[in-house]
Amino acid sequence: MTPGPLPPPLPAAPESAIPPVLPADAACELVNLRKVFDTTVAVDRLSLRVPRGTFYALLGPNGAGKTTSLRILAGLLHPGDGRAFIDGIDVHREPARAKARLAYVPDEPALYGKLTPVEFLEYTAALWSVPPAEARARAQSLLAQLGLADRAGARLEGFSRGMKQKVALAAALIHQPALLMLDEPLTGLDAAAARLVKDMLQEFVAAGGTVLLTTHILEVAERLAQRIGIIHRGRLHAEGTLEELRLRTGRPGATLEDVFLHLVGSADGIAAVQS
Repeated sequence: MTPGPLPPPLPAAPESAIPPVLPADAACELVNLRKVFDTTVAVDRLSLRVPRGTFYALLGPNGAGKTTSLRILAGLLHPGDGRAFIDGIDVHREPARAKARLAYVPDEPALYGKLTPVEFLEYTAALWSVPPAEARARAQSLLAQLGLADRAGARLEGFSRGMKQKVALAAALIHQPALLMLDEPLTGLDAAAARLVKDMLQEFVAAGGTVLLTTHILEVAERLAQRIGIIHRGRLHAEGTLEELRLRTGRPGATLEDVFLHLVGSADGIAAVQS
């Protein structure tokens, strides 16, 4: 799929509406966020903080508001109310500064099919002002890590979904961001490729980076995430380490799946009583 023209930049929020810059001890933060599409409330007064150097999994059922939250943090959607910060920088007041610190991989990344992986990565690097020689070296290294070195000269239009997903990850890493946000990053990957991507994400965090990802594969979140946020109907219902979530639900030793289903089921039950 060939992406269309880029949309115009979003207008900056009025100066009077901007709160003081938050301390830059969090990789990203949402503050009292609310986003409504027509009559549908996608995110409902959501506040969420991801510490630097953390592997953070944002979980929830379909329609919980995960993708909307990530898109607002990435500067692709304007919040209706509330604020989004990257390293203490308001995403919609200073979008260029904030976006330089992050990379976002959507669940269905759009690539330019007529380009080769190397060409696409060099093009992406140029957008971030990475010097050409350095960009080529990084591109070759990333493709080798992802098992795509032998396809570096092939056009992307002939790649499988899983291969395109790996190229999208390489493009996200090409400018060496501090924060990597991924929406269902393992979609379309076979077991070997999924293991490779998970290893790369863990290495990224071990080197000081921060990962914020959404996934419906709870076993992946249980194995990789240091902190977990569970949102439902646009609200944060629980947040913490797996052990903290187990204690909250009174389920010591429970799997993340059990904890998740208990919390989401409890939220549905409360909503049903309130309605």
